[in-house]
Amino acid sequence: MTNVIITGAKGRMGRALVSCASRQPDLRIVGEIDQGDDLSSVIAKGDVVIDFSFHAATVGILELSAKHKKAVVIGTTGHSDDQRATIKKLSAQVPIVFASNYSTGVNTLFWLTQKAAEILGPDFDLEIVEMHHRLKRDAPSGTARTLAEILAGVRQQQLENSLRHGRAGIVGERTNEEIGMHSIRGGDVVGDHTVIFATPGERVELTHKASSRDTFANGALRAAQWVGGQPPGLYDMQQVLGLK
Repeated sequence: MTNVIITGAKGRMGRALVSCASRQPDLRIVGEIDQGDDLSSVIAKGDVVIDFSFHAATVGILELSAKHKKAVVIGTTGHSDDQRATIKKLSAQVPIVFASNYSTGVNTLFWLTQKAAEILGPDFDLEIVEMHHRLKRDAPSGTARTLAEILAGVRQQQLENSLRHGRAGIVGERTNEEIGMHSIRGGDVVGDHTVIFATPGERVELTHKASSRDTFANGALRAAQWVGGQPPGLYDMQQVLGLK
């Protein structure tokens, strides 16, 4: 039995986690924490803390979890470089799964994106389009950024030098090094991501569309069960699924 504490329990993903966990006999929710609640009052009861709160709260949650030697699954996105550095530092104390997306399908998209970039080579232009609901706070999505990191890694490029967020005005011809990024917000879209490989005469598109947050919730719960048995370190969902 894995005892789980959820931070951000009243949010969209938090509610999905609680609902999905109730259908898994090997999981038990022992704490539902949201804004104004005291995580320290329940931290001793849990084996794993799943964080789907807000990126500004992640470091504090992680520091308390590390103090009590509790594994952590981080589902929030939009972290700064300094916050990411702190997450990596604290992973020396406790096992952490840090992923931009916990869907099995999206992690398959990550794998396919890398393979397609390797096979198609440098002659294809790279563009990413993502769409989420109107209430999402950060852009681009963490998933879209991960896709861009994969593409830049295959091309052996520095992502920050290659990334192009949308286009407006007389921007000139597209360069070979650009990785285009386009964020769309509207309605109640759970999450759509498309990677476009385009060259004169043909185009390849890889797309994942999520219609339910349960896909992310079940993946995060799977990660929670997995990470509890791991040594301290920083892991991702590809490792949870055995894809690398």
